[in-house]
Amino acid sequence: MYAREGFTLNQVGSSYAVHLPEFTLRGSRFMKLRNKISQARRSGLDVQEVSFAEHRDSTAQIDSAWLRGKGKHVKEIEFLVGEIGGPVQRYRRLFLGTLGGRPVAYISYSPVYGSQSGWLHDLSRRLPDTRPGVMEAINATALETFSQEGGEWLHFGFTPFTGLDRSHELDASSALTGKFLRLLADKGESVYPAAGQLAYKEKWGPQLVLPEYLAFEGGASLRAVWHILRLTKSI
Repeated sequence: MYAREGFTLNQVGSSYAVHLPEFTLRGSRFMKLRNKISQARRSGLDVQEVSFAEHRDSTAQIDSAWLRGKGKHVKEIEFLVGEIGGPVQRYRRLFLGTLGGRPVAYISYSPVYGSQSGWLHDLSRRLPDTRPGVMEAINATALETFSQEGGEWLHFGFTPFTGLDRSHELDASSALTGKFLRLLADKGESVYPAAGQLAYKEKWGPQLVLPEYLAFEGGASLRAVWHILRLTKSI
């Protein structure tokens, strides 16, 4: 549709989703994931769906500690990540993990509509000293909940600079912009932490991987890509 209207389009990343009716953690493929989840649960981790209004302070404390753990001068990436709070919070769902009654991590899920309706794994945060497997255990609990409710899809969302492939480029693509974006994919981990995000998403065995595009009105420009990176505080 954008190409027909004269836009220039380049793939900038991919989005990933799990089809809940088909999903299972059985089998050798998920053995490491099952072990991490089991270890977290055996450590005493308790995961509950909670009200944001009642746990606002807990999530704020986790957010602050999480950002401090990234380093003194690290800026929180914006626009490409989700949020909690605000006027639409009532539509989201919050799963909180606690150890000995102490909140240590959470994942917020947002509703997804359309042909692949379900829930989006939107925002996740944990205390820096939280043991491995906690986030996986929280997500497994939410996944089980959504499956029991008859949910269709759990979306892990968009990750920039992943799944880039020349076969996804269109006649309306810019060769120079495509080359620049692939360079960022190969060398740009310091620009955006895509590798860790991709590894987390792929461990759940997503059945749906969709290319995502940047659309430029008229010709593409590296300056426009640079402005996008500035907007998101990726640089």
